Amino acid sequence: MNEILKALKERRSIRKFKPEMPKKEDLERIIEAGLFAPSGKGEQSAIVIAVTDKELHHKLSAVNCKIGGWEEGFDPFYGAPAILIVLANKAMPNHVYDGSLMMGNLLLAAHACGLGSIWINRAKQEFEMPEYQKLLKDLGLEGEWEGIGHCAVGYIDGEIPQPAERKPGRVFWVE
Repeated sequence: MNEILKALKERRSIRKFKPEMPKKEDLERIIEAGLFAPSGKGEQSAIVIAVTDKELHHKLSAVNCKIGGWEEGFDPFYGAPAILIVLANKAMPNHVYDGSLMMGNLLLAAHACGLGSIWINRAKQEFEMPEYQKLLKDLGLEGEWEGIGHCAVGYIDGEIPQPAERKPGRVFWVE
């Protein structure tokens, strides 16, 4: 089977990570794959904020936990040491789709690098908060940005989950 098709079928969302930080070279490869995602009109409206700083990681985890309604102390990133946050420029009409395609590429690239990953939501709510709007300004980002998602990345702690059965009745041919 083609390696890409195999990766598409084998990639799983990982919910338990080892605390060791992935190699920076691997994170760079994953990010580069994300930057090559298709985008509407080739506008490349999505960006990545790579978070390996423990203090910011902890703050993001805590606010994500609060937005998600979990008890304080729960880590919605499941212990993943690296967080790749995808945001997209709201001025572009396809920004949500562009960011979603970037997220897909990040998830698949992590798998291809032998790492685990999972898409974690609530980036939209986080980056509507003044504290995270300030972070964007501090990074030199102007304009309106929408948080699309967090790609939590790390070494898998345990076994890769088995795939769920594919639901029938999801393909309709018009021939």
